[in-house]
Amino acid sequence: MIAPIRKAVFPVAGLGTRFLPATKAMPKEMLTVVDKPVIQHVVDEARAAGIEHFIFVTGRNKSVIEDHFDRQIELEQALKERGKTEELEALEAGLPGPGQTSFTRQQAPLGLGHAVWCARDLVGNEPFALLLPDVLVQSSGNTCLAQLMDIYNTSGGNVIAVEEVPENMTHQYGVVDIESGEGSSQKVKGMIEKPAPGTAPSNLIIMGRYLLQPEIFNILEAQERGTGGEIQITDAMIALLESQPFTAAKYEGKSFDCGSKAGFLAANIAFALTRPDLRPALLQEIQKLS
Repeated sequence: MIAPIRKAVFPVAGLGTRFLPATKAMPKEMLTVVDKPVIQHVVDEARAAGIEHFIFVTGRNKSVIEDHFDRQIELEQALKERGKTEELEALEAGLPGPGQTSFTRQQAPLGLGHAVWCARDLVGNEPFALLLPDVLVQSSGNTCLAQLMDIYNTSGGNVIAVEEVPENMTHQYGVVDIESGEGSSQKVKGMIEKPAPGTAPSNLIIMGRYLLQPEIFNILEAQERGTGGEIQITDAMIALLESQPFTAAKYEGKSFDCGSKAGFLAANIAFALTRPDLRPALLQEIQKLS
């Protein structure tokens, strides 16, 4: 029987240096895409895929993230008194239920793999989802994570989202080597983290959405530092691949790298254009600038 995935890990301990000075006092995950923080968009994606428990791996000066996913009684009362029903409903829609959030500290900037390992006791001995908050995915149908869930519920094992990039960009990402074949899901036979230019086994990069088995924690515990002097999740997945299957999922949707300024601005425009209340005015403003 395939064990259900109930928990998701969100590594939110990064310093956000690419967005200084905006992120000097505010976590980068709290920068807004339209009218919701980036992390809220990612949590909403997880919730839509059926996730029940949201685990945040934080660092110093990140307490505002915890506050964001808590009740704000004074604000809620003020909205009620002023008849701002729409705003109140928006607050409540993004709020996890009691006991559905957990927070732990990474304490040292040792990379994504180390951040995931810090969540080991909160995840326990069960499969889990991992969502990188720097990546937003805009989908017209099921969310990216929900698409991975559909594959997982059939195949089990480990499932990772992949997308195609130009070959001259593969050195910036983790890259998968897949077995021959067509379709939205293919068996992975190898992975490499940030290969040297011209050496990547494919142009399929690991995109920031993962469904992983708990055995990854044992590997991460003994994992040596890799690229950039950090503990890389890709290196741990390569080790896990020796004993467990991995499926690469070519999801339907468009991703935005909100860890870069250009990607963040593009996400704001793309998400705003899907809003009937914003699209007409935004198109007018864009036309004025062109």
